[in-house]
Amino acid sequence: MTEEATQRAVPIPADQVDYLIATAVRAPSVHNTQPWRFRAGNYEIELYADQRRKLRVDPIGREMLISCGAALFGLRLAMRSLGYLPVVELLHDPARLRLLARVRLGTEAPMTQLERQMLQAVPHRHTHRGPFDPGPLPAGLLAGLQHDALAEGATLALIDRGLGYERLAAIASAAGRRQDLDPLARAEVRRWSRAAGSLARDGVPAHAFPVEAARGRGRLSQRDFDLGRGLGLLATGGSTAAATAVLLTSGDSRADWLQAGQALHRLLAHAASRWVFASLHTQPLEAAPIRALIRDRLALPGAPQMLLQLGLARTTHVTSRRPPPELLEP
Repeated sequence: MTEEATQRAVPIPADQVDYLIATAVRAPSVHNTQPWRFRAGNYEIELYADQRRKLRVDPIGREMLISCGAALFGLRLAMRSLGYLPVVELLHDPARLRLLARVRLGTEAPMTQLERQMLQAVPHRHTHRGPFDPGPLPAGLLAGLQHDALAEGATLALIDRGLGYERLAAIASAAGRRQDLDPLARAEVRRWSRAAGSLARDGVPAHAFPVEAARGRGRLSQRDFDLGRGLGLLATGGSTAAATAVLLTSGDSRADWLQAGQALHRLLAHAASRWVFASLHTQPLEAAPIRALIRDRLALPGAPQMLLQLGLARTTHVTSRRPPPELLEP
Protein backbone atom coordinates (compact mmCIF):
# COMPACT_ATOMS: atom_id res chain seq x y z
CA MET A 1 0.00 0.00 0.00
CA THR A 2 1.41 3.41 -0.93
CA GLU A 3 2.07 6.10 1.70
CA GLU A 4 -0.79 8.20 0.31
CA ALA A 5 -3.19 5.22 0.42
CA THR A 6 -2.09 4.42 3.98
CA GLN A 7 -2.91 7.94 5.08
CA ARG A 8 -6.45 7.54 3.69
CA ALA A 9 -6.91 3.96 4.90
CA VAL A 10 -9.12 2.94 7.79
CA PRO A 11 -7.33 0.76 10.34
CA ILE A 12 -8.85 -2.63 11.10
CA PRO A 13 -9.62 -2.80 14.84
CA ALA A 14 -7.25 -5.37 16.33
CA ASP A 15 -9.98 -6.70 18.63
CA GLN A 16 -12.17 -7.47 15.59
CA VAL A 17 -9.72 -9.58 13.59
CA ASP A 18 -10.75 -12.91 15.14
CA TYR A 19 -14.41 -12.03 14.57
CA LEU A 20 -13.80 -11.12 10.92
CA ILE A 21 -11.92 -14.35 10.21
CA ALA A 22 -14.35 -16.51 12.22
CA THR A 23 -17.23 -15.13 10.16
CA ALA A 24 -15.34 -15.63 6.89
CA VAL A 25 -14.63 -19.29 7.61
CA ARG A 26 -18.29 -20.15 8.11
CA ALA A 27 -18.33 -20.28 4.30
CA PRO A 28 -19.08 -23.53 2.47
CA SER A 29 -16.12 -25.51 1.14
CA VAL A 30 -15.81 -28.74 -0.79
CA HIS A 31 -15.76 -31.68 1.70
CA ASN A 32 -15.49 -28.99 4.41
CA THR A 33 -11.77 -28.89 3.64
CA GLN A 34 -11.58 -25.19 4.63
CA PRO A 35 -8.74 -24.57 2.14
CA TRP A 36 -7.94 -21.00 3.22
CA ARG A 37 -5.54 -19.00 5.32
CA PHE A 38 -5.35 -15.32 6.25
CA ARG A 39 -2.82 -12.66 7.10
CA ALA A 40 -4.07 -9.70 9.11
CA GLY A 41 -2.31 -6.35 8.89
CA ASN A 42 -3.10 -2.95 10.32
CA TYR A 43 -5.10 -1.90 7.27
CA GLU A 44 -5.97 -5.04 5.35
CA ILE A 45 -6.61 -8.78 5.56
CA GLU A 46 -5.10 -11.04 2.93
CA LEU A 47 -6.74 -14.26 1.79
CA TYR A 48 -4.57 -17.21 0.77
CA ALA A 49 -5.34 -20.62 -0.69
CA ASP A 50 -4.11 -23.52 1.43
CA GLN A 51 -2.71 -25.89 -1.17
CA ARG A 52 -2.28 -28.65 1.42
CA ARG A 53 -6.07 -28.93 1.60
CA LYS A 54 -6.68 -29.10 -2.13
CA LEU A 55 -8.40 -32.32 -3.21
CA ARG A 56 -6.35 -34.63 -5.38
CA VAL A 57 -9.36 -34.90 -7.69
CA ASP A 58 -9.12 -31.08 -8.09
CA PRO A 59 -5.67 -30.79 -9.71
CA ILE A 60 -6.15 -27.29 -11.13
CA GLY A 61 -7.69 -26.00 -7.91
CA ARG A 62 -11.09 -25.03 -9.28
CA GLU A 63 -13.09 -26.28 -6.28
CA MET A 64 -10.48 -24.91 -3.88
CA LEU A 65 -10.84 -21.41 -5.36
CA ILE A 66 -14.64 -21.57 -5.33
CA SER A 67 -14.36 -22.39 -1.62
CA CYS A 68 -11.94 -19.51 -1.06
CA GLY A 69 -14.25 -17.17 -2.97
CA ALA A 70 -17.02 -18.11 -0.55
CA ALA A 71 -14.74 -17.22 2.39
CA LEU A 72 -14.00 -13.91 0.68
CA PHE A 73 -17.69 -13.03 0.63
CA GLY A 74 -17.96 -13.98 4.30
CA LEU A 75 -15.08 -11.62 5.10
CA ARG A 76 -16.75 -8.85 3.12
CA LEU A 77 -20.04 -9.39 4.96
CA ALA A 78 -18.29 -9.31 8.33
CA MET A 79 -16.61 -6.02 7.39
CA ARG A 80 -20.01 -4.58 6.52
CA SER A 81 -21.06 -5.20 10.12
CA LEU A 82 -18.30 -2.80 11.21
CA GLY A 83 -20.07 -0.08 9.24
CA TYR A 84 -17.80 0.12 6.19
CA LEU A 85 -17.92 -0.91 2.57
CA PRO A 86 -15.14 -3.44 1.94
CA VAL A 87 -12.60 -2.68 -0.77
CA VAL A 88 -11.41 -5.87 -2.47
CA GLU A 89 -8.30 -6.25 -4.59
CA LEU A 90 -8.26 -9.58 -6.40
CA LEU A 91 -4.74 -10.67 -7.18
CA HIS A 92 -3.61 -12.36 -10.35
CA ASP A 93 0.14 -12.48 -9.79
CA PRO A 94 1.42 -15.72 -11.38
CA ALA A 95 4.42 -15.55 -9.03
CA ARG A 96 2.12 -15.62 -5.96
CA LEU A 97 -0.74 -17.92 -6.85
CA ARG A 98 -1.63 -18.64 -3.22
CA LEU A 99 -2.37 -14.98 -2.47
CA LEU A 100 -5.92 -14.47 -3.76
CA ALA A 101 -7.18 -11.16 -2.40
CA ARG A 102 -6.59 -8.21 -0.13
CA VAL A 103 -9.58 -6.67 1.65
CA ARG A 104 -9.63 -3.37 3.53
CA LEU A 105 -12.21 -1.04 5.03
CA GLY A 106 -13.48 1.63 2.66
CA THR A 107 -16.23 4.22 2.89
CA GLU A 108 -18.49 4.29 5.93
CA ALA A 109 -21.98 2.92 5.21
CA PRO A 110 -24.54 1.24 7.47
CA MET A 111 -25.56 -2.35 6.76
CA THR A 112 -28.75 -2.92 4.82
CA GLN A 113 -31.55 -4.96 6.34
CA LEU A 114 -30.79 -7.86 4.00
CA GLU A 115 -27.11 -7.79 4.93
CA ARG A 116 -28.02 -7.96 8.62
CA GLN A 117 -30.33 -10.91 7.92
CA MET A 118 -27.61 -12.70 5.96
CA LEU A 119 -25.06 -12.14 8.72
CA GLN A 120 -27.49 -13.52 11.32
CA ALA A 121 -28.02 -16.60 9.12
CA VAL A 122 -24.31 -17.36 8.64
CA PRO A 123 -23.98 -19.44 11.87
CA HIS A 124 -26.77 -21.86 10.87
CA ARG A 125 -26.20 -21.98 7.11
CA HIS A 126 -25.08 -25.46 6.10
CA THR A 127 -24.98 -27.82 3.16
CA HIS A 128 -28.16 -29.89 3.33
CA ARG A 129 -27.83 -33.57 2.34
CA GLY A 130 -30.98 -34.84 4.04
CA PRO A 131 -34.70 -34.56 3.35
CA PHE A 132 -36.37 -31.21 2.85
CA ASP A 133 -39.55 -30.11 4.58
CA PRO A 134 -42.69 -29.98 2.40
CA GLY A 135 -43.88 -26.72 0.95
CA PRO A 136 -42.89 -24.09 -1.61
CA LEU A 137 -40.08 -21.61 -1.18
CA PRO A 138 -41.00 -18.18 0.23
CA ALA A 139 -42.53 -15.89 -2.40
CA GLY A 140 -39.94 -13.86 -4.26
CA LEU A 141 -36.95 -15.71 -2.82
CA LEU A 142 -35.75 -17.28 -6.06
CA ALA A 143 -35.77 -13.90 -7.79
CA GLY A 144 -33.78 -12.52 -4.87
CA LEU A 145 -31.22 -15.32 -5.14
CA GLN A 146 -30.85 -14.64 -8.84
CA HIS A 147 -30.22 -10.98 -8.00
CA ASP A 148 -27.56 -12.08 -5.50
CA ALA A 149 -25.76 -14.02 -8.20
CA LEU A 150 -25.93 -11.09 -10.63
CA ALA A 151 -24.59 -8.72 -7.99
CA GLU A 152 -21.47 -10.91 -7.80
CA GLY A 153 -21.07 -11.16 -11.58
CA ALA A 154 -22.57 -14.64 -11.89
CA THR A 155 -25.89 -16.13 -13.05
CA LEU A 156 -28.26 -18.47 -11.25
CA ALA A 157 -30.12 -20.44 -13.92
CA LEU A 158 -33.27 -22.18 -12.72
CA ILE A 159 -33.92 -25.62 -14.19
CA ASP A 160 -37.52 -26.52 -14.95
CA ARG A 161 -38.97 -29.83 -13.81
CA GLY A 162 -39.36 -31.11 -17.36
CA LEU A 163 -36.80 -32.02 -19.98
CA GLY A 164 -34.10 -29.76 -18.59
CA TYR A 165 -34.16 -31.45 -15.21
CA GLU A 166 -34.26 -34.95 -16.72
CA ARG A 167 -31.18 -34.17 -18.81
CA LEU A 168 -29.31 -32.73 -15.83
CA ALA A 169 -30.27 -35.65 -13.57
CA ALA A 170 -29.14 -38.20 -16.15
CA ILE A 171 -25.74 -36.55 -16.59
CA ALA A 172 -25.25 -36.12 -12.83
CA SER A 173 -26.22 -39.73 -12.16
CA ALA A 174 -23.88 -41.17 -14.79
CA ALA A 175 -20.99 -38.98 -13.67
CA GLY A 176 -21.64 -39.84 -10.02
CA ARG A 177 -21.63 -43.59 -10.66
CA ARG A 178 -18.29 -43.37 -12.45
CA GLN A 179 -16.70 -41.19 -9.79
CA ASP A 180 -18.03 -43.32 -6.93
CA LEU A 181 -15.94 -46.17 -8.38
CA ASP A 182 -12.79 -44.06 -8.83
CA PRO A 183 -10.19 -45.17 -6.23
CA LEU A 184 -8.76 -41.65 -5.94
CA ALA A 185 -12.20 -40.10 -5.33
CA ARG A 186 -13.07 -42.79 -2.78
CA ALA A 187 -9.78 -42.17 -0.97
CA GLU A 188 -10.60 -38.45 -0.78
CA VAL A 189 -14.02 -39.19 0.69
CA ARG A 190 -12.45 -41.43 3.33
CA ARG A 191 -9.89 -38.76 4.11
CA TRP A 192 -12.50 -36.03 4.64
CA SER A 193 -15.46 -37.88 6.21
CA ARG A 194 -15.68 -38.22 9.99
CA ALA A 195 -17.14 -40.89 12.26
CA ALA A 196 -19.53 -40.04 15.08
CA GLY A 197 -17.69 -38.63 18.06
CA SER A 198 -14.76 -37.34 16.01
CA LEU A 199 -13.15 -34.22 17.46
CA ALA A 200 -11.95 -33.03 14.05
CA ARG A 201 -12.89 -29.47 13.18
CA ASP A 202 -12.89 -30.08 9.45
CA GLY A 203 -14.31 -32.67 7.06
CA VAL A 204 -17.90 -33.91 6.77
CA PRO A 205 -19.23 -35.22 10.12
CA ALA A 206 -21.41 -38.33 10.38
CA HIS A 207 -24.48 -36.25 11.28
CA ALA A 208 -24.21 -34.48 7.90
CA PHE A 209 -24.54 -37.52 5.61
CA PRO A 210 -26.80 -40.60 5.50
CA VAL A 211 -25.74 -44.23 5.33
CA GLU A 212 -26.91 -44.27 1.72
CA ALA A 213 -26.63 -41.23 -0.50
CA ALA A 214 -30.03 -39.75 -1.37
CA ARG A 215 -31.16 -40.81 -4.82
CA GLY A 216 -34.45 -40.94 -6.64
CA ARG A 217 -36.88 -38.76 -8.49
CA GLY A 218 -36.64 -35.10 -7.61
CA ARG A 219 -33.15 -35.33 -6.07
CA LEU A 220 -29.93 -35.16 -8.00
CA SER A 221 -27.45 -37.94 -7.31
CA GLN A 222 -25.42 -37.17 -4.19
CA ARG A 223 -21.87 -38.16 -3.37
CA ASP A 224 -21.56 -41.32 -1.26
CA PHE A 225 -19.76 -40.19 1.91
CA ASP A 226 -20.50 -43.40 3.78
CA LEU A 227 -18.89 -45.90 1.38
CA GLY A 228 -20.61 -48.81 3.11
CA ARG A 229 -19.03 -48.09 6.48
CA GLY A 230 -22.31 -47.48 8.34
CA LEU A 231 -21.11 -44.12 9.67
CA GLY A 232 -23.87 -41.83 8.43
CA LEU A 233 -26.38 -40.53 10.96
CA LEU A 234 -28.48 -38.24 8.74
CA ALA A 235 -32.15 -39.18 8.27
CA THR A 236 -33.45 -40.02 4.81
CA GLY A 237 -36.86 -39.68 3.20
CA GLY A 238 -39.01 -36.53 3.26
CA SER A 239 -39.87 -34.14 0.48
CA THR A 240 -37.87 -33.53 -2.66
CA ALA A 241 -36.25 -30.19 -3.47
CA ALA A 242 -38.48 -27.23 -4.25
CA ALA A 243 -36.09 -25.85 -6.90
CA THR A 244 -33.02 -26.89 -8.88
CA ALA A 245 -30.50 -24.38 -10.22
CA VAL A 246 -27.07 -24.09 -11.80
CA LEU A 247 -24.65 -21.34 -10.82
CA LEU A 248 -22.86 -20.01 -13.90
CA THR A 249 -19.96 -17.69 -14.67
CA SER A 250 -19.15 -16.11 -18.01
CA GLY A 251 -15.75 -17.82 -18.16
CA ASP A 252 -13.93 -20.71 -16.48
CA SER A 253 -10.77 -19.08 -15.11
CA ARG A 254 -9.32 -18.56 -11.63
CA ALA A 255 -11.08 -15.19 -11.42
CA ASP A 256 -14.38 -16.82 -12.43
CA TRP A 257 -14.01 -19.47 -9.72
CA LEU A 258 -13.46 -16.82 -7.05
CA GLN A 259 -16.48 -14.97 -8.43
CA ALA A 260 -18.57 -18.13 -8.29
CA GLY A 261 -17.64 -18.70 -4.65
CA GLN A 262 -18.65 -15.19 -3.64
CA ALA A 263 -21.97 -15.51 -5.46
CA LEU A 264 -22.57 -18.94 -3.93
CA HIS A 265 -22.08 -17.83 -0.33
CA ARG A 266 -24.12 -14.67 -0.86
CA LEU A 267 -27.16 -16.52 -2.17
CA LEU A 268 -26.84 -19.34 0.38
CA ALA A 269 -26.75 -16.86 3.27
CA HIS A 270 -29.78 -15.07 1.84
CA ALA A 271 -31.63 -18.37 1.49
CA ALA A 272 -30.69 -19.47 5.01
CA SER A 273 -32.14 -16.22 6.36
CA ARG A 274 -35.51 -17.59 5.18
CA TRP A 275 -34.79 -21.15 6.44
CA VAL A 276 -34.11 -22.39 2.94
CA PHE A 277 -31.01 -24.54 2.46
CA ALA A 278 -29.26 -26.14 -0.47
CA SER A 279 -27.76 -29.47 -1.31
CA LEU A 280 -24.62 -28.69 -3.32
CA HIS A 281 -23.55 -31.05 -6.07
CA THR A 282 -19.89 -30.69 -7.02
CA GLN A 283 -19.18 -34.27 -8.10
CA PRO A 284 -20.59 -34.02 -11.66
CA LEU A 285 -18.65 -30.80 -12.28
CA GLU A 286 -15.18 -32.01 -11.35
CA ALA A 287 -14.38 -32.95 -14.97
CA ALA A 288 -14.25 -30.16 -17.57
CA PRO A 289 -15.87 -32.34 -20.29
CA ILE A 290 -18.90 -32.98 -18.03
CA ARG A 291 -19.20 -29.25 -17.30
CA ALA A 292 -19.16 -28.61 -21.03
CA LEU A 293 -21.75 -31.35 -21.63
CA ILE A 294 -24.11 -29.87 -19.03
CA ARG A 295 -23.70 -26.43 -20.56
CA ASP A 296 -24.45 -27.71 -24.05
CA ARG A 297 -27.30 -30.11 -23.23
CA LEU A 298 -29.12 -27.49 -21.13
CA ALA A 299 -28.19 -24.56 -23.42
CA LEU A 300 -26.83 -22.63 -20.44
CA PRO A 301 -25.48 -19.08 -20.94
CA GLY A 302 -22.21 -19.65 -19.09
CA ALA A 303 -19.83 -22.12 -17.47
CA PRO A 304 -21.48 -24.32 -14.79
CA GLN A 305 -19.71 -23.99 -11.44
CA MET A 306 -22.22 -25.46 -8.96
CA LEU A 307 -25.43 -27.50 -9.03
CA LEU A 308 -27.90 -26.64 -6.27
CA GLN A 309 -31.18 -28.03 -5.01
CA LEU A 310 -33.09 -25.78 -2.63
CA GLY A 311 -35.77 -26.55 -0.08
CA LEU A 312 -37.16 -25.71 3.34
CA ALA A 313 -35.59 -27.19 6.47
CA ARG A 314 -35.79 -26.30 10.13
CA THR A 315 -32.40 -27.44 11.31
CA THR A 316 -29.31 -25.75 12.76
CA HIS A 317 -26.94 -28.74 13.02
CA VAL A 318 -23.89 -27.17 11.41
CA THR A 319 -20.37 -28.49 10.81
CA SER A 320 -17.32 -27.43 12.80
CA ARG A 321 -14.72 -24.90 11.73
CA ARG A 322 -11.11 -24.45 12.72
CA PRO A 323 -10.48 -21.47 15.04
CA PRO A 324 -8.94 -18.26 13.61
CA PRO A 325 -5.51 -18.65 15.31
CA GLU A 326 -4.95 -21.86 13.32
CA LEU A 327 -5.63 -20.05 10.05
CA LEU A 328 -3.15 -17.21 10.21
CA GLU A 329 -0.17 -17.02 7.89
CA PRO A 330 3.14 -16.47 9.70
